[in-house]
Amino acid sequence: MLGLRLQETRVYQEAKAEGQLEGQAQGRAEGRQDETLRLVIRQLTRLLKQDLPESVQTQIQALPLPLLESLGEALLDFRQLSDLHNSLQHHPPQP
Repeated sequence: MLGLRLQETRVYQEAKAEGQLEGQAQGRAEGRQDETLRLVIRQLTRLLKQDLPESVQTQIQALPLPLLESLGEALLDFRQLSDLHNSLQHHPPQP
């Protein structure tokens, strides 16, 4: 062929750069999800003055980011663990 390797072509370089950007964006989204999750768990633990049951933590971990953020706002109105249970029943994790 013309002595060019696939890795040296412009199309390959652009595709590689695009893939790297997508990977970085996905990493940021996962990082945001993890940070929000940790914050909500800490806030609930402090607010309710008890460690959350494992089953409740599992439910919270399954929430997508928008629902996790909503829970972070709703918890300001919680007074007891049953308030959290009610909230999770009304907003179950999405598959």
